[in-house]
Amino acid sequence: MVKSTNSVDEGKAVAVLSYLLIGIIWFFADDKMRKNSFAKFHVQQALVLLIFSIAIAVLNAILGVIIGVISLVTLGLGSVLVIIPTLIALIPLVFWIFGVVYSLQGAEKELPIIGKFGKKFKL
Repeated sequence: MVKSTNSVDEGKAVAVLSYLLIGIIWFFADDKMRKNSFAKFHVQQALVLLIFSIAIAVLNAILGVIIGVISLVTLGLGSVLVIIPTLIALIPLVFWIFGVVYSLQGAEKELPIIGKFGKKFKL
């Protein structure tokens, strides 16, 4: 959904920067931005992405330990499995790119798969 030009123009900086965490802080510090629905939407999406990224980091830490043990047991042959956490770590980056592009376009489009959870944040 594309919002009115005035609302988008006023909130675009916060929307884009929310994916870099700076915009989230700006959103909560500036009352004018809190009233901007475009900025609010992208801050919600960025918060979901932040939580998702932390969950992926925890998952990758656990996988790293498991793959380390497998590598020890298989005398290094299991080290090929290191590619799995690497690929998983790229998922938040892909979502981040989607969020930045959507905010630059002035669109209120949810992030793929995880974006629907943004509505649960009451800001």
